[in-house]
Amino acid sequence: MPLREAAAPVAVLGVLGAVNLLNNRWAPQASVPTSVAATAVVAAIGRGHAAGRRPAGPPAPGDARARRRRGLRYGGAAAGAVAAAYTVAAVLPATRPLFADDRAEDTLPGVLRQALVDVPLGTVLLEETAFRGVLPAVLRQTCGPVGAEWASIALFGLWHVLPSGDLLTANPALTEVSTGGRTPTRLGAAAGAVVTTAAGGAVFTLLRQRSGSLLAPALLHTALNSGGYLASWAVRRLSR
Repeated sequence: MPLREAAAPVAVLGVLGAVNLLNNRWAPQASVPTSVAATAVVAAIGRGHAAGRRPAGPPAPGDARARRRRGLRYGGAAAGAVAAAYTVAAVLPATRPLFADDRAEDTLPGVLRQALVDVPLGTVLLEETAFRGVLPAVLRQTCGPVGAEWASIALFGLWHVLPSGDLLTANPALTEVSTGGRTPTRLGAAAGAVVTTAAGGAVFTLLRQRSGSLLAPALLHTALNSGGYLASWAVRRLSR
């Protein structure tokens, strides 16, 4: 890769690597401001990389509005499907143990903060900007359009190696599902997290491609993560 083409991907990956360590090891309590700041940096890198590769002049406003409408339509439908699936799974005795997750706060204010602040700003904003927006764009020149998308999907899976350590103890039932029913180990949990989140990244990428907007995968991503916290809290309350 020529040095000029490598600068933007290396810079983005450097920011993401630092954030991953900060949010999962060094300063998890500051994950929201860390992720918001990192999003601004990653987006700036993406804008700088794209500045010399597109025709001068702003995009037509009608195109942006149409993409937002499609993003809302696709993302809203996907989020609604997730909400329905979570409701059914939380009610059925066979799937209810999957929501026994110690990461969900025990109080209503706490779980609402997780669902409405921590997930959208501390997780979804950065991950969708980086893995569905900036990384495919900065890798396209070297990897080609298809290769850039698949590289971003693979990197999204690897991004979840560190968080998988918490999943092993916080939700053993879900870890066992992600490892194919085998007895969970730290290595198995990491491998299962990489595979499942890469598969999720492929779905998010497809939504972004179909809608032309990051709004669609962001809505689905928020529904999956925030809905998981809310469903865990509800199952815990009902079990009492």
